[in-house]
Amino acid sequence: MVEIKKYLADLACRDAGVRAAAAEGLCCAGPDAAIAAVELVQACGDDDESVQTWAAAALEDMGAPSNESIIRLQTLVANQHPLVAYWAITLLGRLGRDAVSCELALANVLIASSDPAVREQAAWALGKIGAATGVAVAALKQAQESGTARLVRLAREALDPTNQ
Repeated sequence: MVEIKKYLADLACRDAGVRAAAAEGLCCAGPDAAIAAVELVQACGDDDESVQTWAAAALEDMGAPSNESIIRLQTLVANQHPLVAYWAITLLGRLGRDAVSCELALANVLIASSDPAVREQAAWALGKIGAATGVAVAALKQAQESGTARLVRLAREALDPTNQ
């Protein structure tokens, strides 16, 4: 735990090498790095590509973050950096129904994002949380009409109650 706290502090360092090493350390921590979920998502927007790479690798192996991170992750789903938005959305989707309070934010990203991967991930996450509001259902129905094969499939799956 002490080591993870040090890595968290190092993610804020001015030196890109220190930030990259911290993200790598968190990657090696596996599921224990979940307490650093939000900071790792933010690190996906780092100016240094190695920091981004290690942060994404850490997020891949971490699993679901704690429910305490939901509000902070929700603020990142519309981030201008596609990798930040993608990972914030992914982590909310991993939380499933616990992240239902983020349904509107995810629906807005599904409708408004210009990044195809972010839109696809938003459709996937809405399926995982069980999209139920009119806005989310309308966004998913609109996505079904997009003509993009993967987005259409993900939106269809998200609207199918047997997938939830």
